[in-house]
Amino acid sequence: MSITIQFHLDGTTHWLWTEALPLHELGRLEIHGASNIEFNNSTQHWEVKDRKGRIRFIAKSRSACLEWEQQNLHPE
Repeated sequence: MSITIQFHLDGTTHWLWTEALPLHELGRLEIHGASNIEFNNSTQHWEVKDRKGRIRFIAKSRSACLEWEQQNLHPE
């Protein structure tokens, strides 16, 4: 897995969250999601939605959605 973290002059960073790095050890975190993964009860599928609520990816497993998110969403 490849992780890209963008560091800005004001001390903020942009990246896709993964628990592979224990960032909580660095101090207080403030997290803003790039997407939301929700289960659709009607279709019985998991959906990756962007910040505007648009569906970006659909799969039968949540892990497939997490994998898609890591491969397709990048820090702005």
